[in-house]
Amino acid sequence: MRHFFHFRMQSSGWRWIGMLALVGLMTACSSVGGVKSGNGSTFSQIGDQADKALTQLSEKTNIGNNPDDPLEGYNRVIFSFNEGVDEAILKPVASGYKSFIPEFIQAGIGNFFSNIGDIWTSVNNLLQGKVEEGATDLLRVAVNTTFGIGGVIDVASKEGLPKHLEDFGQTLGVWGVGPGPYFILPIIGPSTVRDSLALPVDLQGDILLRTRPLVRNTTTVMRVIDKRAAALDATNLIEEAALDKYVFIRAGHLQRRAAQVDPEGKSDDK
Repeated sequence: MRHFFHFRMQSSGWRWIGMLALVGLMTACSSVGGVKSGNGSTFSQIGDQADKALTQLSEKTNIGNNPDDPLEGYNRVIFSFNEGVDEAILKPVASGYKSFIPEFIQAGIGNFFSNIGDIWTSVNNLLQGKVEEGATDLLRVAVNTTFGIGGVIDVASKEGLPKHLEDFGQTLGVWGVGPGPYFILPIIGPSTVRDSLALPVDLQGDILLRTRPLVRNTTTVMRVIDKRAAALDATNLIEEAALDKYVFIRAGHLQRRAAQVDPEGKSDDK
């Protein structure tokens, strides 16, 4: 808890620290009568420009002012922790996996986990009252398991059976439960309070997590590596383009979840 408040003070006070430094700089400059810098600007003008840049940065990142993220201090601590784990372990392993494992094997592994996920997707579609989609999901599982070698080959998509992605958090959202504040989970990553509370139900709905320890542990590791490898290109792009990676990911996650719960944008789930 002490670290939480310490971080919160840092994230909200960085601009004031910068401003104090600038005030000190401009005070010193006033005693030398507006000495010119090499490019012809006075130190006072440099201070004004720096202050403007700080203000623009604060406005763009909206640090501490987002009503969807009142837990930003905590979230940034967990975000930094997750980034450290990713850089040290997940990203190198995923990069090696993507570099050395043939693409057709990667595709087969991804299809296998996707086929397993269609079972829980079907349950959630039925809970949401989407009977046709739920039936399609079950048919996908039957087709891919039977004709796709246990789901390694996605035969269903080629036969015109669309893929859906549904979880219990979306089901709660469809029935009117709001997302609540943005909330980052250790290791797992971006979420909301609603989706975090729904996570234990999703875990119970994952049949691979209900198998023997050896199977459960092996498939869990493989699934994590497969998902991280699939996201490598996207995360590299974010790292290159985002002014504030935390804010970029937060905005993208909240928009994506709102669209998943309400594709037509008619609800308040945003």
